[in-house]
Amino acid sequence: MSNDFFTNLWQTLRDLSRWFRPGLGIKRWFLFVMIGITLLGLGFAVIIIDLYRTDSANPTLLTFLSYASLRFIPRIWRAIIFGGLGIGIVGYGIFRLNRSLLQPFLRPGSNVFDQLTDYRRRERGPRIVAIGGGHGLATLLRGLKIHTGNLTAVVTVADDGGSSGRLRESHGILPPGDIRNCLAALSNDEAMLTQLFQYRFSGSPDLDGHSFGNLFITALVDITGSFEDAVVESGRVLSVNGRVLPSTLHDVNLVASMELPHSLNEVRVEGESKIPTMAGRVRRVWLEPDNASAFPPVIKAILNADVIVAGPGSLYTSILPNLLVHDLLSAMQISRAIKIYVCNIATQAGETDAYTCYDHIRALENHVGEHLFDIFLCNDNYTGEIGSSQWVRADEKTLSDSRSYCTDLVDDGHPWRHDSLKLAQVIMDIFSERTGPLSEHGV
Repeated sequence: MSNDFFTNLWQTLRDLSRWFRPGLGIKRWFLFVMIGITLLGLGFAVIIIDLYRTDSANPTLLTFLSYASLRFIPRIWRAIIFGGLGIGIVGYGIFRLNRSLLQPFLRPGSNVFDQLTDYRRRERGPRIVAIGGGHGLATLLRGLKIHTGNLTAVVTVADDGGSSGRLRESHGILPPGDIRNCLAALSNDEAMLTQLFQYRFSGSPDLDGHSFGNLFITALVDITGSFEDAVVESGRVLSVNGRVLPSTLHDVNLVASMELPHSLNEVRVEGESKIPTMAGRVRRVWLEPDNASAFPPVIKAILNADVIVAGPGSLYTSILPNLLVHDLLSAMQISRAIKIYVCNIATQAGETDAYTCYDHIRALENHVGEHLFDIFLCNDNYTGEIGSSQWVRADEKTLSDSRSYCTDLVDDGHPWRHDSLKLAQVIMDIFSERTGPLSEHGV
């Protein structure tokens, strides 16, 4: 026999052995099948023995049974041969059956074992709640979905600009834009879905400027009869890795008190889209009405979470609108999860001009109270061009806080953004450091 034969045989045996690694949920059912086949074999053995005894006068039958049972071979070798053949046939049959059943559901370029291993690993991942909105939250989710399938994205519904604002006004629904971004980020086929969901129509007066994703969610609202059901069905249709939930189902508006340049008086600015366009400094933001209740599944997710992450994203228009929902904030305060605030890498015009990390933290705590977060995650890599923005630097006041955790979070291709893989890995490392080895927590 050629060396290729033995190489292929060894590769096949090694591939089969991977199916018996701990945590795949395969061994128990393989054992179950083997017990059933053994009992079936015992039943046939009883029949053969009975025939052997009752028809012993028939020489032809005796000869056939002798060869069929390999009586001319020592008993121990017969047991090894029959046992080995049985295990091999059963194992190969189960393997081929699994491939046949799962083939329609496999992603291109992946195999059953790798996909099952990845699914089981993420299934045992920590329960993480990510709070925010805009592209920052989508960036975070894009990295975290690699590590865990127990993800819940809590999204602001205060957006009143662009396509979301027009649909909110014309159809009376909550703004779908940030939810659309998160659904795309959590999708298995993110590249194609992102292109599809972000596609904006042009030319038609009715559709001009609307994204396909916003219209998709709006259509599901009409079909299901409610915004919350539409979001749930969107996740099912798109097969997302986790859940995307609105922070509240109430129609809320974001209002800011701003200090204008060369003026001691503060002005009231209504609308999430208008706040960044005002030439002034944000002093305080709040929701109207201010008694909006949180979406109940959000409260449950926060109370059951292992990790809660707020940010990255616009401080005043993406993160705080979620935390200003009173019972959501109360749930965070009593949750035993590790609470992490991810500070932006670059300042945002109209919101956080010239802000340092400490300025972000101080503004956040002025709205939600001190000691809510256990860790402030800040970037300390300031290389690259970030255009007209400025680096959000970890200043001395930030570094003097024991809760500060500074590391390189920059996306090398777009330095003003977080790198989704770096950010997710740091969060998983923090979880591991705070709770012990991941293996002790079922991860």
